[in-house]
Amino acid sequence: MRNAFVIGERRVSITDIVAVARSGAKVELSRRPAVRRRIRQSRDHITAALERGEIVYAVNTGVGTHAVFLLPPDQIETFQESNLLQLCCGTGPALYGEIVRAAMLLRAVTLALGYSAVRVEVIEQLVRLLNASITPMVPRYGSVGASGDLIPSAYIALALLGHGQVAWRGRVLAAKRALEQARIRPLRLSYKEGISLINGTTAMTGTAALVADDAGAVLRAFLAAAALCVEALGASPEPYQEWVQRVKGHAGQRDVGRYLRRLLEGSRAVGSTAELRRQARSERSGGRASHSIQSGYSVRCLPQGIGPMVETLEATRAVVEREANSANDNPLVDPASGHIYHTGNFYGGHIARAMDGVKLDLANLANWAHSLMAVIVDDRFSNGLPPALVAEPGINTGFKGMQLSLASLACAVRQMAQPSLVHPVSTEQHNQDMVSLGTHAALTAREALDCTRNAVAILLLSACQAIDLRTVLRGAAVKLGAGTRAVYRAVRARSAFVEADRPLADDIGAVSRAIVSGELGLPA
Repeated sequence: MRNAFVIGERRVSITDIVAVARSGAKVELSRRPAVRRRIRQSRDHITAALERGEIVYAVNTGVGTHAVFLLPPDQIETFQESNLLQLCCGTGPALYGEIVRAAMLLRAVTLALGYSAVRVEVIEQLVRLLNASITPMVPRYGSVGASGDLIPSAYIALALLGHGQVAWRGRVLAAKRALEQARIRPLRLSYKEGISLINGTTAMTGTAALVADDAGAVLRAFLAAAALCVEALGASPEPYQEWVQRVKGHAGQRDVGRYLRRLLEGSRAVGSTAELRRQARSERSGGRASHSIQSGYSVRCLPQGIGPMVETLEATRAVVEREANSANDNPLVDPASGHIYHTGNFYGGHIARAMDGVKLDLANLANWAHSLMAVIVDDRFSNGLPPALVAEPGINTGFKGMQLSLASLACAVRQMAQPSLVHPVSTEQHNQDMVSLGTHAALTAREALDCTRNAVAILLLSACQAIDLRTVLRGAAVKLGAGTRAVYRAVRARSAFVEADRPLADDIGAVSRAIVSGELGLPA
């Protein structure tokens, strides 16, 4: 299959996950003999263990605290499906289809490592549904991220068998009917396969991969909005100079400073620190200058304040990709020795910790957007811009509502920034007495990211409004920087200058979508 991601031939990357989950990129299982041999070897070891009468967790025992109950031989395969059925008790709205597709891909990836003792047919069934764009309907709530994503994964697994509901060709229908129409035969599970389809971190990791990808785009869009605010305020770009960042020494700070310089390169709208000093000397009276020679922290400390997020996202991508390529099932089988390991690799602590960190950075970003907004709409601090960014205040209220909306989003993100990892709840009769809440962390990070993206869209619209008002005040067009000019044009292609009060919800939506679609013209 041309241009397909071939499972088993190389490590899966966040780029691969995004391509499959969002763009419908095709997938296939490697046909290399070594890949399929490892899968068969681990399966053969489990078969041999059962023939020897060994006790293997969730194969011939119950699960969790029920592991003390042995299953009669004639019920071993029946149990694989019945265990999935009892887990279909999730609640809430359905997860985004892209999250479910990411989870399906990652489940196929981990099973193809050859440590889970499933048949090749199980992996190929996941591939068939992905390539047919049949997406199981999975509820939002149910996972505590301990034995992996049990409840979300059960809904996915049952769809392979023709149970439950799926989204296909723009509608929701019974999985059995969708499989029939797509000419896919429902899978029948054998021993070990039920637990292998649900014991793992694939839903949280798929979500985290999408969050990590989008967070970078939101961060760059925020820096573009901040740079436009610098130009609208006529502030000095001196705090972003390379020497300043170098003597501090943090890599993330240097990256932010460099990015701001790229955005502002060639700008005639920014102020000059030397000119501000001259004005302050000439306009001082009674031992006091008429204005400060430096900007407030929301403008001056951008590299120092936002730089840590650059470092967090780089580390997060590494964590997510390691987890995506991990063996996160239980039990695991060594294909070489045949040893069966009863483990805890399904625990989602790495993803929980990474996503909790991202949530903190998103709250910081939303707070920063809120502060910049407060500066440019307030004529006491905006260096001559009209109040609320409207040419005729009074009859028009201008961007007061936009500031309210952004403040609401910032408050929501602050609340979502509550860490998940430190709030475990003992469950499953105290077998799962420490849980990661990795899925909770990843999904709340996704929701916080959506709010932050909308907040940044509001700031972009407000900054472009301020730029246009500055043009009116000067009587001539403001020459923007090489990077900010492209962003300004992209925003204006989606939202016209606000001359009189009008609804702006659609404008926010259009700019917000452009942030993650790559249509803002942002430097890489």
